[in-house]
Amino acid sequence: MADDDPPSGRLKSSGQAHRAIVRGDANFDGFKGASGLLFEQAMAQTRMAVCLTDPSLPDDPIVFCNEAFQQLTGYRRDEIVGRNCRFLQGPDTDQAQVAKIRDAIRSEEVVVVEILNYRKDGTRFWNTLHLGPIYDEEGNLKYFFGSQWDVTDIHLSRAEERHAKAMAREVSHRLKNVFAVIGGIVNITGRSMDAKDVAAKINERVQALGRSYEPTLDEAVLGTIHVGQAIRSVLSPYDPEGDRIHFDGNGVRTEPNAISAIGLTLHELATNATKYGALSNDTGQVTISWQHDRDRLGRSALQIDWRESGGPPIDGEPGTGGTGFKISETLLQHSRGILERNWNRDGLHARITIPLQGG
Repeated sequence: MADDDPPSGRLKSSGQAHRAIVRGDANFDGFKGASGLLFEQAMAQTRMAVCLTDPSLPDDPIVFCNEAFQQLTGYRRDEIVGRNCRFLQGPDTDQAQVAKIRDAIRSEEVVVVEILNYRKDGTRFWNTLHLGPIYDEEGNLKYFFGSQWDVTDIHLSRAEERHAKAMAREVSHRLKNVFAVIGGIVNITGRSMDAKDVAAKINERVQALGRSYEPTLDEAVLGTIHVGQAIRSVLSPYDPEGDRIHFDGNGVRTEPNAISAIGLTLHELATNATKYGALSNDTGQVTISWQHDRDRLGRSALQIDWRESGGPPIDGEPGTGGTGFKISETLLQHSRGILERNWNRDGLHARITIPLQGG
């Protein structure tokens, strides 16, 4: 056994305080000796609420509390000492957490619980309670040490985050329904007007919009969304084998409002590539990359590059821009963005640039 190993018997490991603290009398009159003086000074200065209970006395009462404990609970020292810690519990205190504390005391184990407590004025606070036994030099249980930390703000933040995520899921569910209803209306209208092909094209664009939003709504509560998730979701139907479209981007995020324009523009580029470009044969490839950069006006901007290769040779810019690209350019203009296309002979190179808000 090493020199600093605890004596055999009831001493526990796991970082518990093993140093003996001398109790004066049954009502506790402070700590004796130099180490006791240092302990009391440290307890007086720490911002963490601390108390000691004496399990040898009836009902395990508090025999010491520091200034921070009084400030946290609103009780004076003379209103605290002599009472069991349960006086901080109230009607909404979780009894399951209370049972954990009771079990830890019974088995002389260390426990950390978050429990709802009540101050003297009745206000509630969430308390992260660390409870553990303290033994004397002979290994006999002398006190239970309790540190309390007010984590109410953390609980409120968690509650707000859970609420925001629940709202995002609800919006996502309703948005899917809206896209489904729109698709149904377009199909019915197309059949009634003998324009099934037009209806199909409109529906493809509606579905592309839906795919661009679906994986990002949970993150929208953060104020920005992950660009890569939206890009992969929109383009995945055009590369079922996963070997024709290559993605090159890091964790760039952007404003949720930009997703409509990005999703629809990528859909148009992929549709064009499927009909005439790199995805129209068996060997063509598309590489798409995204990053934050400076646009031509020196503004911070999201830049998405689309590069095709290995497709049929291009003999110059098409005569017409196509309805889909006109819709994309209109949406991009709402976000002050632009779409540039270079019809290189070896493949189309397109660049989407959208300035960042405040950039």
